[in-house]
Amino acid sequence: MSTGTAREHTPDTGAPQDGAAGPGGLQQGLKRRHMQLIALGGVIGAGLFVGSGVVIRATGPAAVLSFLAAGALTVLIMRMLAEMTVARPALGSFYAHVRETLGLRAGFTVGWLYWYFFVIVVAVEAVAGGRIIQLWLPGAPLWAISLVLMALLTATNMVSARSYGEFEYWFSSIKVVAIVVFLFLGALYVLGLWPDAPGGLGQLTANGGFAPEGVGAVLAAVVPCIGFFTGAEIVTIAAAESVEPERAVADAIRSIVLRVVGFYVLSVFLVVAVAPWTAKAIEVSPYAAVLDRLSVPAAGTVMNAIVLIAVLSCLNSALYTSSRMLFALTRNGDAPRGFTKVSASGVPRRALLAGTSVGYVSVIAAWISPDVIFAFLINSYGAIALFVYLAIAVAQVRMRRKLEREEPERLTLKMWWFPWLSRLTIALMVLVIGAMAFLPDSRSQFWLSLLTLAVVLAAYEVRRRRGALSEA
Repeated sequence: MSTGTAREHTPDTGAPQDGAAGPGGLQQGLKRRHMQLIALGGVIGAGLFVGSGVVIRATGPAAVLSFLAAGALTVLIMRMLAEMTVARPALGSFYAHVRETLGLRAGFTVGWLYWYFFVIVVAVEAVAGGRIIQLWLPGAPLWAISLVLMALLTATNMVSARSYGEFEYWFSSIKVVAIVVFLFLGALYVLGLWPDAPGGLGQLTANGGFAPEGVGAVLAAVVPCIGFFTGAEIVTIAAAESVEPERAVADAIRSIVLRVVGFYVLSVFLVVAVAPWTAKAIEVSPYAAVLDRLSVPAAGTVMNAIVLIAVLSCLNSALYTSSRMLFALTRNGDAPRGFTKVSASGVPRRALLAGTSVGYVSVIAAWISPDVIFAFLINSYGAIALFVYLAIAVAQVRMRRKLEREEPERLTLKMWWFPWLSRLTIALMVLVIGAMAFLPDSRSQFWLSLLTLAVVLAAYEVRRRRGALSEA
């Protein structure tokens, strides 16, 4: 590991090469295998292993349809993003695309909203990881464990992009293997090939029918399900530090259908096909409930370990993503120039520490004021990813028109059935965001996220009037 003594320099002075030079002094240290696993494991988080249980308990077996609908919408958004990224590779990915197509205000807003989203994710995942470790170390204070986890993964990210990639490669590998094993065991049970397994799909209708809470509950569940898929776009941000950016993004997006259907939809289907959806254990840990039903030894401990890996993976990616987005914001004067500095190994350490610092403060808030300050932070980022996704969709329509007129040869990876499917995606995103304002479980998140949006827009006006924004 680096000792942290390497000098810092501005991007245009050149950096000692750890990998090929990337944009702004970043190093292209992420190999193809890193990018494949970042993409593959990017959508497998604690939301799948734990949060899916809450959706199942609120919806019944028809939760499968909620995940399928949310996954389909995510696939469409990612396809739109891939078209722009392959046609116009850019530091900051969709931040740069939105800035180019929708204007300076929109770019500034999307960049800062995305940064804020992930610095809060840093705190949320650190606290979640701390709670899991407390199961094994009950005497250790939660805040201390959370801060240690953040410090360890911050140190990893401080070394190089390749260091982040290696950790994420192994984290994602474990998550993928765990899901594949779960799918295999669940399939054996449903097919009646597991010892003492009755087999069949009777559980899908055994407790009140397939959709016992009605169609409304199925549609309402689409909102939190979309949140579980957030992170699929990280691969487009990491592309700036990849040796084959266009190929890496194209391969990742082409495989997203398999990831969504295989990891989420099929695994949730097996959960509700094997275990009664009414069981309390489903809400606590749906995958552990299934393994218990299969009489797998130490099922709870195994799932806690896997969830911890998923949490650490999300924390690792959140630290990386927030630092790269802040670094991209500095390139256009949308953030203080001091964050433009990179280390000799091509890491924007100041930008990384900025996000980490906010994470530290948030973890302390979770300890001092969990029901007020930390609860506010959690709710204030709930709809932000949806705002960003909507901006991506609108930007794609604008950029596609421009590319068709000026550079059609760049459109090597296209959005399906343009413009109709793009317009439908925008309409669906508006519908989902609007639903958040009226659904009791998401109403507070919507309005507090809207407050966050208003603060960012006000910050843009302040910087604009001070003449700090650049047209670059």
